[in-house]
Amino acid sequence: MRLKYGAKIALNSLKINRSRSLLTVLGILIGITAIIMMMAIGRSAENLILGEIGGLGAETVVVRPGREPSGPTDIADTLFNDSLKEAELNLISQKTNVPDAVEFAPIVIVPGSVSYEGETYRPTILGGSAEFLGESFKAFPETGILFGETEIRDRASVAVIGQKVKKELFGEGDALGKSIKIKDRKFRIVGIFKEKGQVAFFNIDELVVIPYSTAQLYILGINHFHEIIVKAAGPEYVDRVVEDLERTLREAHNIDDPERDDFFVVTQQALAQQIQTIIGALTAFLSSVVAIALVVGGVGVMNIMLVSITERTREIGLRKAVGATSKDIMQQFLLESVFLTLIGGVLGILLGGVLSYLISFVLSRLLTSAWTFTFPISAVFLGLGVTGAVGLIFGIYPARSAAKKHPTEALRYE
Repeated sequence: MRLKYGAKIALNSLKINRSRSLLTVLGILIGITAIIMMMAIGRSAENLILGEIGGLGAETVVVRPGREPSGPTDIADTLFNDSLKEAELNLISQKTNVPDAVEFAPIVIVPGSVSYEGETYRPTILGGSAEFLGESFKAFPETGILFGETEIRDRASVAVIGQKVKKELFGEGDALGKSIKIKDRKFRIVGIFKEKGQVAFFNIDELVVIPYSTAQLYILGINHFHEIIVKAAGPEYVDRVVEDLERTLREAHNIDDPERDDFFVVTQQALAQQIQTIIGALTAFLSSVVAIALVVGGVGVMNIMLVSITERTREIGLRKAVGATSKDIMQQFLLESVFLTLIGGVLGILLGGVLSYLISFVLSRLLTSAWTFTFPISAVFLGLGVTGAVGLIFGIYPARSAAKKHPTEALRYE
């Protein structure tokens, strides 16, 4: 029997029992839809995070105190470790130690809120150089100026704020020159960023930048930094800068064994690779969990095929009596099984794509980040391949059962 003729018979059989076929397809459809959504949303999240990481530029290197975190519980060590101080900043700033670095900017993170005449808002407060951060984030002042080294050296009580901070505290009024409070200390607003949105994990509109020296002395009462941002002369110098930074800090801290480092260096490329690995592993794990639905759907296909074979025993006997071989019978029922799963797979791919787009649309409206819809083509091939394999695997046993029936006994079946 030709394959084309067998496929035609298989499709006609599925049309006769449309309700049963639809219910059988449903299990496969749900599984494939979930897998497609996992892959599409995972890829969109990956692109978003990598885009945010790239906001600082490929030439950016970040030095952080403490041991490199291997889990969520290690993050506290990074925040409270005091291994990066003014002495370390002076050492790595020297050309003789790190010749391929061109800029250095220490950062301290200030928890808390800001207030103005009874209005309170909780933004992201960073102690650093507004000039450096503005240049790095491509965030320029709408009004006023971005303070720099002079204000940092003088421990000035000045601040640059984002547009949302201005709106929350001052409404439509003028904020430039006014004073806001951070932990009972007044900071005069000298600049207001233009509306920018999300850049490299920071929403510029929700940002307040004050001199790091002022934050250390008057707000936090510390003498160390939470990180030091270093810019290499170009992306091609990043590896050399990392080596020089590690060598300089190990010599300063008398560390011979890299395993005992009390600091760690992060590059944008390494961070991007870590993010890709984490999201890829998470997507694979979630997809494997969801794949259980496909196994359940496959068992459903097998069950329905066995029921169908029992109901069509006389048909099988009649076809064998007029010359159909066991191979022809097996081919027909195997094709029915594969068609059922492929139909479920195609519908699941379409539904998964539509739902992923709708979710991306909602997230793009709810989040301040530029969430974009991404539909990986590999998901289509994976969906079709998996459903075809499920049809073959769970269809072989029913098809073999049908092929083994003796024509005489099949014709006598009531």
